[in-house]
Amino acid sequence: MRIEQLEYLAVITRLGSLRQAALELHVSQPALSETIRNLERELSVQLLDRRRSGASLSADGRALLPYVTGVLESVDRLMRAADQQHQNKVMVRLGTVNAATVSLLAPALRSFVQRHPDTRVEVLPAQQADIHRLLLEGSLDLGLVNVLAGDDPPHDLDSTLLLHGRIVACVATGSPLARRTSLTREDLLTGPLILMRAGYLMHRYVHRLFGGTIPPSNYSTDGAEMGKLLVAEGLGVTVLPDYSITGDPLERYGAITTRPLDAADTNVRLLLQSRREPRMPDAVRELHRALVEQSVRVRRTNPVPVPEPLDGS
Repeated sequence: MRIEQLEYLAVITRLGSLRQAALELHVSQPALSETIRNLERELSVQLLDRRRSGASLSADGRALLPYVTGVLESVDRLMRAADQQHQNKVMVRLGTVNAATVSLLAPALRSFVQRHPDTRVEVLPAQQADIHRLLLEGSLDLGLVNVLAGDDPPHDLDSTLLLHGRIVACVATGSPLARRTSLTREDLLTGPLILMRAGYLMHRYVHRLFGGTIPPSNYSTDGAEMGKLLVAEGLGVTVLPDYSITGDPLERYGAITTRPLDAADTNVRLLLQSRREPRMPDAVRELHRALVEQSVRVRRTNPVPVPEPLDGS
């Protein structure tokens, strides 16, 4: 028995005509008829009632049709799964909020590519809500997102805790704010304050920090990388997770530095998220492992007090 025979039978059933089915399948009508007769002989069942007006399923054919349909659907699922497996061998798609790019993401990518030189990694900067949606849709394989203290991880994704840290002020090294040991909310307004756009976690944190309001600001931007660059250029001050700044070239070269915030609830964590699947594709699993291994190295290099466990992480 060949899958082709079942596919031909399904087309004949749908069109109700050997002639129309032969035209759609681009085979001769005698060849199509002989293919079905071979299947009937193999199954010892007459599948079609053949008349001058056309061909239709026999009673036995109708009884067996759900099994034929089930086999074809299973083959289709197999082909789609194989295609997805192939895609994941040649490309892994990672969404990130641009957190810990230097200390975590770049070293993990370097390690992964050294072990899998034929696999391409596509890194997509995005907001947390978009990463969540794209993971569920299957457009992303992995996601890196920040969460605040008290945030629950999404119930429909698997979450692995990579890093925990504090939200700090990112200031230019030559700024008067850099001469202070810590900064208050009022200090941030003298910066001026560079905000993350709505949809980013740091936008929500600033809203919380200022008692449910967003202070006036000259600048707003997408993500940590542009925020740090604006700070380095002397345009103001911003707030970010400390692990987003530690090891950054702008910090290493003395353009930016950090100062703790004189505020409560500055705990922040970095999660690695993935879809809940029976088996993670090999390349995705390997990149997941590379990120977890690098997070262990980062925590050993920059130990910080461990906050309360994150449920589901």
